[in-house]
Amino acid sequence: MSDASTTLPDGFSELEPYVADWARPTRQERYDMRLSKTIEELAEFYDAIAARAEEAIEHLNARELDSLTEADARLLQLLYSLIIVSYPVNIFSQPRIPDSGAAFFDCVVEPTV
Repeated sequence: MSDASTTLPDGFSELEPYVADWARPTRQERYDMRLSKTIEELAEFYDAIAARAEEAIEHLNARELDSLTEADARLLQLLYSLIIVSYPVNIFSQPRIPDSGAAFFDCVVEPTV
């Protein structure tokens, strides 16, 4: 189990460099981070997290969602951020949605995790 000085669960230490930017509690914060990054930065993050996504999911599936440790919650937030950057990296090749102009999506309810 991770101690207070570790921000992610044991076994995921190589993902620590992404915690400060990507372990964000809300969808809006994750989306804002996406828009602040270059496509190269998004691709670097995507590749690092995607390589460990199945293991992270297995790790989290072994825990109760309503009693995650802070380290587990950060790991989950990294997976949420992976989802946010997957379309820009795999389809759009840019942080913003192409041809969307000033359109935006405003999420008014967040999951309680």
